[in-house]
Parts: sequence; C-alpha cells; structure tokens
Amino acid sequence: MTFWFDGPLAAFDTETTGIDVEQDRIVSAALVVQDSAGSRPWTTRWLINPGIPVPRSAIDVHGLTDEHLQVNGRWPAPVVEEIARALAEQCAAARPLVVMNAPFDLTLLDRELRRHRAAPLSRYLENVPLCVLDPRVLDKHLDRYRKGRRTLTDLCEQYEVVLDEAHDAAADALAALEVTRAVARRFSARMERLSPPELHTLQAVWHGAQARGLQAWFARSGTPEPVNPAWPLRPQLSAAA
Repeated sequence: MTFWFDGPLAAFDTETTGIDVEQDRIVSAALVVQDSAGSRPWTTRWLINPGIPVPRSAIDVHGLTDEHLQVNGRWPAPVVEEIARALAEQCAAARPLVVMNAPFDLTLLDRELRRHRAAPLSRYLENVPLCVLDPRVLDKHLDRYRKGRRTLTDLCEQYEVVLDEAHDAAADALAALEVTRAVARRFSARMERLSPPELHTLQAVWHGAQARGLQAWFARSGTPEPVNPAWPLRPQLSAAA
C-alpha cells in the first residue's frame, strides 16, 4: 500500500526583500514537483525585479542584489500571475502543496497579486481545493516537546535531509518537501490514517493553538507580542488597520 507521503507532492518557496508580508516583495520563487518519493523532481524558477531597493539584510540572506535582479529579473505583474496559475494547476491535479511556514509565503504571494494584478490568490483557486502541508506545523504538533528552533535548516538536521543551498528558493522547496515526507514517515502510525485534505484542515487548528501558545509565552516573558493564528493564509488587513 502506498501512503500519501510516498506519492506525488509539490513544494513552493520564495525569497523576498524582508519579512513583512504586507510591504515586502518577492524577488525569487520556485515550484518543485515530485511524482513519488525518490523520483527525480522537476523545478520551475522565477526571478523578479521587485521595483524597489533590496535591503542589505535581505541580500545577506539570499545573495540577490539590485543589479542582478535589474538585469535578470522580470517585472512582477506577469510573474506573480504565472506563479498563482502554476499553484492552481498543482491543486487541480490533487497534488498536495508543501509550503514551509505557509502563512508567510502564501500571504506574501496574495499581497503581490493584489498589488500587481488587483486580484487575491483565492481568485486563482476558486475552482480547485487548496491542500497545503506545512512541515513546520506538522513537526511542532507531532514532536511538540522537543526543544530548540524549527527553521528549515533545523528540521533538515533533525530529519536528516540534505540542504545544500539554503535560501535558494528551489533548494529550500525541495528540502521542505523531503522534510515533509520524513516527518510523516517518522510518525507514520498517526499520519497514514489521515489524508492530505484532512491534514490541511487539522493544521489550521494546530497552527492556531501553536500561535496562542507562543503568544502566551511572550506574555510570560515580559515581552508581549501578537502572533497571528491564521493558516495557511492571513486575511487582508482592513483599511483602518
């Protein structure tokens, strides 16, 4: 019997100008598709000239300079639509979409679509069910008492997944895909009983609980900080906000 975590998966990742989903921009993105565990993946890459300066702090992370993006990047409007349509194609094919820390990447893509195409991500997914697998949420729920950070690099180390070029969108997407398979295998007694659509629904609940727990921890530490519980996409801020 073949379980979902040995079957077809797709993975999406972005590199950006920063960590503010409302204001920052995508500079590169990648979609990795693998038909079965261990099979050769195929990758689609996008490089974007964001039209705004890339902060040095972001360049230090992904290495994509203003000069490189101006020469090699495309304008955002057609690219973000291509990305949205590519994700919709994966959803239409009933291929689960792996997104590490989904509320960041998917929300940022949604805001870029609103900015450049005057359309939310949901418009491209109107007729297809979105099914997201977030290895960060899965790991935190299934191994909740393990101490330490849970970045992609940390998860790769924990689950013995090779990550050769961290902060390259394609490399990160593939690593997140392999981590998701590894998490599910390690906890297969619980994972094999759940379908990806069921996991999508459960992760929204799990992430909400994780966010509330983190916010409570911040409060106990004397540094109150709001943590958004929405998953896999944060709702658009109101005009007043």
